[in-house]
Amino acid sequence: MKKIFAVVLLAVAFAMPSKAQFSWGIQAGLNMSNISVKDAADNVGTAVKSRTGFFVGPTVKFTLPLVGLGIDASALYDQREGKAGDETIKSQSIQIPINVRYGFGLGSVAEVFAFAGPQFGFKLSGDKDFGVAEWTLKSSNLSANIGIGATVLSKLQAKLNYNIALGKTGEVDATVAGVTKEISSAKFNAWQVSLAWFF
Repeated sequence: MKKIFAVVLLAVAFAMPSKAQFSWGIQAGLNMSNISVKDAADNVGTAVKSRTGFFVGPTVKFTLPLVGLGIDASALYDQREGKAGDETIKSQSIQIPINVRYGFGLGSVAEVFAFAGPQFGFKLSGDKDFGVAEWTLKSSNLSANIGIGATVLSKLQAKLNYNIALGKTGEVDATVAGVTKEISSAKFNAWQVSLAWFF
């Protein structure tokens, strides 16, 4: 009996990959940035007035319908903005989110899912010279996503998530008497809403 049970379990394990689904598509959405700036001297944080940015790029998802688990990943051109006084802080980067997702629903008709995972960012541009100081984005950064979404007819997907910076996104350095010091740093968090179409 134990041998039969083991054979059945083995057969189920080998059958699961054959039911796996792979889809690719295009994703686009809006960033509602939440930029916090911290003074390096006294560690006091202030908020920068947020502005809306956007992101767009290819996306893929891999799901195992039997257990409801899946993975999605994207390669996104991402733009975020904030305003500090009269100055606009802008970042442009390539962002690669890799999320684990769990969904449930009505087969291919509709699905609701939750997801979370890391996001890897690589700077394209965003450094800015203020004269007496310079804003410099880190060349790469790590953040995390947590959110919910829904898919209709296996084609149209909508997602809402919060992207949380896990370290400094950039810093402001000033040079005085030939000595360069960090005077403040910033984190770019963002609420993100997106739509994707899978082919």
